[in-house]
Amino acid sequence: MKPHPDVTPCSSRRLIAALLHSAVLISTVAGIAVGADESWPRVGRTETQPLVAATERLIQALDFVGAPLGPEDRTSLQAALKETDPADCTQGVETILDKYCVVGVTINPESRVSVTGGPVAKELIQQGWRTFLVKVRNQAGVTAELKPESENLLPVYQRGKGPRERPMTVDNLVTSDQVPNRFLDAAMYNRQPLKPELSGLELEYRILQLYSRDAGRREAQLGFHVGQGTQDIGFRNSTPILFRCLPAVEVTLGVRDVDGAPTTAALTIRDQYGRVYPNPARRLAPDFFFHDQIYRADGESLRLPPGDYSITVQRGPEYRVAKHALKVGDDSPKQNFDIKLERWIHAADRRWFSGDHHVHAAGCAHYDSPTEGVGPEDMLRHILGEDLNVGCVLSWGPCWYTQKQYFEGRTSGLSKPNNLMRYDVEVSGFPSSHAGHLCLLRLTEDDYPGTTLLEQWPTWTQPVLAWGRRQGGVVGYSHSGWGLQLPDYDESGNRVPTGKGRAADKLPDMAMPPFDGIGANEFIVTAANDVCDFISAVDTPSTSELNIWYHTLNAGCRTRISGETDFPCIYGDKVGLGRIYVKVPEGTELDYDTWVQGLKDGRSYCGDGLSHIFDFAVNGFGVGEKGADGTVSELKLAQPGQVTVTFDAAALLEPEPTAETEAIRGRRLDHKPYWHLERCRIGRTRNVSVEIVANGDVVARRDLLADGSVRPMKFEIPLQKSAWVAVRILPSVHTNPVFVEVAGRPIQVKSSAEWCRKAVDVCWKQKEGRIRPTEREAARSAYDQAAKFYEQAISSGE
Repeated sequence: MKPHPDVTPCSSRRLIAALLHSAVLISTVAGIAVGADESWPRVGRTETQPLVAATERLIQALDFVGAPLGPEDRTSLQAALKETDPADCTQGVETILDKYCVVGVTINPESRVSVTGGPVAKELIQQGWRTFLVKVRNQAGVTAELKPESENLLPVYQRGKGPRERPMTVDNLVTSDQVPNRFLDAAMYNRQPLKPELSGLELEYRILQLYSRDAGRREAQLGFHVGQGTQDIGFRNSTPILFRCLPAVEVTLGVRDVDGAPTTAALTIRDQYGRVYPNPARRLAPDFFFHDQIYRADGESLRLPPGDYSITVQRGPEYRVAKHALKVGDDSPKQNFDIKLERWIHAADRRWFSGDHHVHAAGCAHYDSPTEGVGPEDMLRHILGEDLNVGCVLSWGPCWYTQKQYFEGRTSGLSKPNNLMRYDVEVSGFPSSHAGHLCLLRLTEDDYPGTTLLEQWPTWTQPVLAWGRRQGGVVGYSHSGWGLQLPDYDESGNRVPTGKGRAADKLPDMAMPPFDGIGANEFIVTAANDVCDFISAVDTPSTSELNIWYHTLNAGCRTRISGETDFPCIYGDKVGLGRIYVKVPEGTELDYDTWVQGLKDGRSYCGDGLSHIFDFAVNGFGVGEKGADGTVSELKLAQPGQVTVTFDAAALLEPEPTAETEAIRGRRLDHKPYWHLERCRIGRTRNVSVEIVANGDVVARRDLLADGSVRPMKFEIPLQKSAWVAVRILPSVHTNPVFVEVAGRPIQVKSSAEWCRKAVDVCWKQKEGRIRPTEREAARSAYDQAAKFYEQAISSGE
């Protein structure tokens, strides 16, 4: 850094002397002891060259974080840095920078840390950050990282370390009465041009940024250490500071849908330094600490300190992402900010209603305290903000005994006409979990007969599915791909262990998965025994999910596919990243029973919401519709011949590939995001491939321009034998099938039936040891029944 052109060595010495005199006056007015209190760290003299270099980096860092020194202080500091006498230089730096310090830290020769309050005005801003300096007198030459500590910095939430079914009774977690005192957040600025570690110089200044959740007068106990055990003895390792926390500006939001109706949206708010507001570390429900976004409805407000912000607005995949600039002024305590949303498609207008049937209010990313998970009001806000027509909140092992109180056996009274919420059950963290987690929808009773504890439930899945079915439930498997991963291909096309080559991408695949996970493992049994309604997709690798489904369909099973997110476990980003769209008939209001029956009947498609297949039909017979004999999705042909496949298709890609979209497309198929339209982009075009599959084989394809427009499509497909027919843009969207029975022959593909028969034995070998001895005979019988089903398909299949 060059000295100020108007400052000479002689004039700078006179300036330093004047500043030293004024420093006493400043400290007296401030009411602190710089120059009077013996506890304030003074150095007085240190080596000039490293001090100058460190101070110049500090000036650059202060500029970068938006807290530059005042012009006069900057000029005076530059003059001090020009001093050749070490004492004059050191004293000049201290005189200028001490008055910006919130605390002074002394590290004594034994590396013990003590803290003293500094002279700067103790002023914070509600929901915002303020920047201060910390003076460090380092007598031990320590080069460790300086870290703040305070009871006021402790987390406002925690997750239990032990069993999570009753976490607040097992672990000593945060209680609600502790939260008000935990209003503060602190961050040392340790990025370039600074380093995280102390330099070892006897004198240096570090940047501390403090955040206040609240407004008003708040006392904080602020301490520091350079490693546990370095705090000074007694009460000197921290100091009490009374802060005046100024109120932020209340920004009232106008959030309007495309038709002008008030709605709820997701807002991601960042300042010019990329910091997220409100601060995630101090969030409690309804805002989730593991999100950048918050959800706000029309007429609601948030508090922001004066400044410039960028706001990204979203509302699920059917809306276009919008970016807005917001300037919050300091001339008024209130201001307004209006948002108008823009759709690219509206599936519900065509009677296709979206849903995510695997959402949790506890466990995984959620906290266990100050409450055991979050409440229904919080979950509904997220369902509204992601434009889900149906959200199924599943209580499961973590916080089971707290969360099950919200189960009502009906749609929640908090629901809106086009945004329904219902509490149901995922059998996860239960004794049968090793054989596959179960999604149980439309239950009237959530306790398995004869049980009072979840440990008493069955240790395999078929009896649980059958129990759910008996009470009118719709039941299936969650995150289906776990345990069903397929081996890779090497450069020669040989199969190698997963992760050692190119990810499997062929369907159906004759390789045998290990059946060693918590996905749809026992689906190979329960699909054949007709006690399972659906298999879930979208939240695990598409090849793992679809391969077992394709094989079982080819062997004569008729289980449907659905879409889910498993929020916030597999995906914590937001609800509805994986979703199913169910068609509700014209003239019928959206209600949960109708919607979930459509899921069971397969009157649906699933995917990421970035592509859509509307009104898929074969010879005019719609998917999920009932035939004359009452059979769902079954079309009968007297003889082989042509069939006509029709539907409307739409998809939306960015006009041009970007670094972000290419990163998605370049990932292995078994890396997140597992389903995403960008994986379907053809080269550098904006096209994707729409494929017709019959018995899992692609029999026709056509390019679709993914510009958001809905386009009708029609295909003529020859069918020589019975087949299930579906449409896909893989891996982004997949319809359920229409089952076409030709000349009275069942759908039975011999090779797939052989795969399924072998899979029954592989699954039994993996699961047998974890099934209770008292249940093992019944389980063995069910496995044998499934084996006979596949053996019959082998004997009569083609």
